[in-house]
Parts: sequence; C-alpha cells; structure tokens
Amino acid sequence: MRQCSVGRIPDELLNNEALNAAIAVLPSNYNFEIHKTVWQVLNRKCRTVGLQFPEGLLLYSCMIADIIEKFTDAETIIFAEVTYGACCIDDFTAGAMGCDLLVHYGHSCLIPVQETSEVPVLYVFVEMRFDTVHLIETLRSNFSNYPHLALCSTVQFISSLQVLRIIVLWVFQAVKQALASAEQKITIPQCRPLSAGEVLGCTSPKLPADISGVVFVGDGRFHIESVMIANPTFPIFKYDPYSKECTREYYDNERMLDVRKTSINQAAACQTFGLILGTLGRQGSPAIFDVRKFRLLQCFIEIGVNILFESLLHRVISLLAKVIHTLWIHVSCPRLSIDWGAQFEKPLLNPYEASVMLGVMEWQSVYPMNYYSADGPWNNRAVNSLRVKAASQKQHVRVEFERLPPQQATNDATH
Repeated sequence: MRQCSVGRIPDELLNNEALNAAIAVLPSNYNFEIHKTVWQVLNRKCRTVGLQFPEGLLLYSCMIADIIEKFTDAETIIFAEVTYGACCIDDFTAGAMGCDLLVHYGHSCLIPVQETSEVPVLYVFVEMRFDTVHLIETLRSNFSNYPHLALCSTVQFISSLQVLRIIVLWVFQAVKQALASAEQKITIPQCRPLSAGEVLGCTSPKLPADISGVVFVGDGRFHIESVMIANPTFPIFKYDPYSKECTREYYDNERMLDVRKTSINQAAACQTFGLILGTLGRQGSPAIFDVRKFRLLQCFIEIGVNILFESLLHRVISLLAKVIHTLWIHVSCPRLSIDWGAQFEKPLLNPYEASVMLGVMEWQSVYPMNYYSADGPWNNRAVNSLRVKAASQKQHVRVEFERLPPQQATNDATH
C-alpha cells in the first residue's frame, strides 16, 4: 500500500461549477476533500476506486460515489463493512477487487506502508468545523484556574487544537493579568507516531505529572476512555462539539485492573491456549501473532487451535471453548479484552496481558494504552524486533529413523 501524493490541484478543477454544485450537497462543515479525490483519480487514470467509511459517514457514501463516477471515468466500490478505526483499513479486499485506489475516510495513516499491499491509499481525515468560539468561551469560563491544561482529540478536530491553544492562552493571559495570577500553560500531548493531540481507542499519550486537567474535544466514550485508562490520576473533561456540552468524565480503573488481573491469573494455570488472529482490515498483526505463538511454545504451553476471526463473537467463542477446553489469546483490538473480556466464560487475553502471563513483562499499575505507539515490548511497533529474535532462537528438532530389515518391518506393520 502506498500513500498517495496528489500535488497541486488544477484551477480548472477547483473552479468547476458543476463539481462545486455537487459538493455543495454534502454537509458544509465536513471536509471530504472531493477536489483532491477527483484529481487523484484523474491523475492516476484509475478505473476502479474503493471507498471505505466509518459507520457514521456511510450516510454520505453514495453521494460521494456518484460525484466520483460523474466527474471521472472510474467506477466505485463502497466497502459496507463496519470500520471502527484506522486499523480496519481493508487494502486486502481493495486489491482482491482490482481497485486502483482506496480512499479511506475518517482516520489517519496508522499502518506502516511497508506492511501493507501495493494498492495506493488516499487518506481523508474528514476534518469537521465546529463552533470554536463557544469552546474558547467554555474554557475561559471553566478552566482559567487550571495552571496546566492538556488538550486532545480525534483526527477530525486536531487541526483546530493548535489554533485553539494560541487563542485560549491569549484569553487566559488577559484573565491572569486582570487577576494578577500566575501564568498558565496549555499542552497538546503527542504519542508518536500519532499526530500531536491525537488519541485512539487503544493508544493515548501519558501526560506529565504537572498537568492539572485534561479537555478532550470529541463525542462518545471510546476515545476518551483510552485517555482515562492511560492517565487515571488526572481530572478529565469532554467537550462535545455537536451538543456544545462540557462534562466531567469518570472511569473505574480500579475495577478494570482487578478484572483483567484476575483473568491473567486464571490463564496462568492453563496449559492449552487457542490463538485468535483478527482479520478485520489490519486490526490483527501477523507479526504479534507469530511472537505470541513462539512464546507459548518456548514456555512448553500447548497451542490447541489457531483461529481467524473478523469479529470475536461471544456465542462462537463459547461453543469452541466447550469443545476444545482452552483459554484464548487474541491478536486484534486490545479493547475487546478490556471492555468485553469479563463476559466470556474463559479468560480472553490481549497481547499485553499475554506478555504479562508469559513473564515477558511485569504487570503495570497503570494499564498501558500504547498498542500503536513507538514503545512497549508487545505492541505493533516493537514486535518486529521480537520476531527477529524469536526466529534466531527457534530450535529445530532433528528426527532420526532407524531402518528396519524388510521382514521385520512387514511383521511390525501387521500388529
């Protein structure tokens, strides 16, 4: 997979009245980057274009497909499978369908280019414009007494954070001068390779100790829970740009840690495991799967079965567990264990928890949210070095046979 480089969009395309009229049908506060997409399709002479959307944007998929087909010679294929995050990019299906280009909406480029196929990909973040004035006023009214504030968000809003930071600091400075108070700091944290301020449901930055409060800009609970799991000691607030509400958010870290540690302890007594590789886009990492498999064999633990799953269905896992009497290590979304692991009859460990069980790393009092970050001995970024080490340590078994005389061999075969 190659990330596309589009170059400068021609003026005749930017000023195309028919194209601009078609774009005007789409919501004005969503930037679908239609001009860039059409130019990419034309420039690359694409014949088949795959379109992949998160569930919340599928509503606009047919309109975007119509625009591309009307202003280019390409046909489009809409991928209707649910896309939970950037890890779900489906370049395999795009290649199998003969796509010349895959347009992935709503997420940043997460999967390293060298680990994917040869289908070029155009990432459209779908940046959303919202009432930043209201957010600035909300911060001024409620957080001017916080000495060090951290701002974070999802990819749709991170471009606004740097501008917000400058404006809010200026507003806070005016307030502090009026009150003769100390200067205030605003930090936009970064967890590489993500952009500054960006968080995922499985990857969030660890904040410096002097942070006095965190404001997450976005809706829902999935992403902000990642921030709260990685930073359990800070007060964390959510500003919803759609409802314009600012709320204090809570997460029961103590209970989650207790449940997950109990599952690890239960799994430690098991001698047979099932390995699950998630096949939803790139959610499952074959490299992590191979390393986990090697570690199990290294510890003389039997692998009962290897399974590919697009979605870990509770009903299917429960039926399999009754047949093969095994516990499970899955290489897919780590939040499946955190959010849903307690609902399974037998422990369901993610790669970090499996690493703890196998003694690769110590249990951490703060649950790591670094599945796609540049640190951690069990995550996607570090696993390649583990894979090389595992391959170098792997012992091959030499099998020797004793050749029997023909008559003796015949007699033994009859018994």
